[in-house]
Amino acid sequence: MSLLFEPLSLGAVTVRNRVWVSPMCQYSAVDGVPHDWHLVHLGARAIGGAGLVMTEASAVSPEGRISPQDAGIWDDVQAEQWQRITAFLRSQGATSAVQLAHAGRKASSHRPWDTDSGVVATEDGGWQPVGASAVAYEGLAVPTELDAAGIAKVRADFVAAARRSVDAGFDVLELHAAHGYLLHSFLSPLSNLRTDGYGGSFEGRTRLLLEVTEDVRAAVEAPLLVRISATDWAEGGWDVEESVELARLLVDRGVELVDVSSGGNVAHQQITVGPGYQVPFAAAVRKTGVKTAAVGMITEPRQAEQVLTDGHADAVLLARESLRDPNWPLRAAAELGASVTWPPQYDRAHFRRPAAAGQR
Repeated sequence: MSLLFEPLSLGAVTVRNRVWVSPMCQYSAVDGVPHDWHLVHLGARAIGGAGLVMTEASAVSPEGRISPQDAGIWDDVQAEQWQRITAFLRSQGATSAVQLAHAGRKASSHRPWDTDSGVVATEDGGWQPVGASAVAYEGLAVPTELDAAGIAKVRADFVAAARRSVDAGFDVLELHAAHGYLLHSFLSPLSNLRTDGYGGSFEGRTRLLLEVTEDVRAAVEAPLLVRISATDWAEGGWDVEESVELARLLVDRGVELVDVSSGGNVAHQQITVGPGYQVPFAAAVRKTGVKTAAVGMITEPRQAEQVLTDGHADAVLLARESLRDPNWPLRAAAELGASVTWPPQYDRAHFRRPAAAGQR
């Protein structure tokens, strides 16, 4: 039996398998509202057999978007459109998950295909970003350091977005505390130069994420995940040892699983890339007894299976490979000899049942 196709429980939610779709920005929303692109993009992965399908980073406030075209969940119009998407995912047997995010100092950026980099000017629909400290990400604007009122607003925005997500039908919620966005920028001493209770020590730098986690956990009953960058890949930055300790604190606050990525906080990061290059970080966190999901150049079914059988993670998240092959889980099941249910609309075309002569 393939472990990759064993169900996994997240609190009261049981995910049908351990092949999950990673959050991938689509930069295709209008005023934060998801449209047909999002329905088809996410729906195709559910049809393709993924156990859990997660949205792109969905902003908890207008200023929390990476680009003006980011999806959001800060108002009821957005939630209404997400509801039709969650309903379709559920109809295909997939668990729906939303990644709640605030871009912090990396906000008000151009989407990738419009320009190479840079800030969206106010007259072009941009806005002033905020951050842990007034330290810019290379090539972007200097953010406004959040004061006490700003921090209180961020906490309230995450809670409101979490409640709206549950109302929109999402089964699972994930807090985005990775890739240099707001919550990660508080964690890292490279981007957090504060001298108040939200900076300095490990306790200070982790305070905002832990408060947001506690706030959301108290507000909703849905299973809660957190995505972290296990390391900044830069000297003097956030590191694996701190990630392991943070994971323990998150689980103590009701987090079901830690989604372990890396990097994204500074432009001078030095990353060693290769197949499964981030899996060891998930393994280090999982040694503490915390459930983890692994990411990073996981492309082949037997490779993904090995990640689980070696005990490095409890699930794998596919990003680019899922874009290349929306039906990757169905193909992997066939390769690994696992039994899965194909959508009836596709089942006649299944390569295990070739059409007889004269049949379509």
